Amino acid sequence: MNDVPTAITLHRKSGILELRYAPDRHYELPAEFLRVLSPSAEVRGHGRGQAVLQSGKRQVRLLQVEAVGHYAIRLRFDDGHDSGLYSWEYLHDLCLRQTELWGQYLHDLEQAGASREPQPDAASLSEAVQVITIAPLSPPKA
Repeated sequence: MNDVPTAITLHRKSGILELRYAPDRHYELPAEFLRVLSPSAEVRGHGRGQAVLQSGKRQVRLLQVEAVGHYAIRLRFDDGHDSGLYSWEYLHDLCLRQTELWGQYLHDLEQAGASREPQPDAASLSEAVQVITIAPLSPPKA
């Protein structure tokens, strides 16, 4: 099969997954691109029309690449996402259609009024503020 990469390199600092194919073709896929187009059920849904648009993933980092048999890889992201197997065929399709798929993703974000920028989560907001309620003191007795 010509859609099987001959080498896969994770560039952790840049967040790029580099895929090399024989004889001398190579592609660079950013972590955000791979995350928002994950083949997982969490992203694609369990059937037609059930896909969930991923937003706020601009700063996501790719932590690890793990081989799954001789047919796929699993990617682990710093947002906790690690489900979905990227088959050789799916990865090759992402490489060949990167510009088209990215453009569609940006269009879908715009249509949904969503953003690539991460939103602060409730936990981090609540940790930044502490409220203390103090009952009023009784007036001093004379």
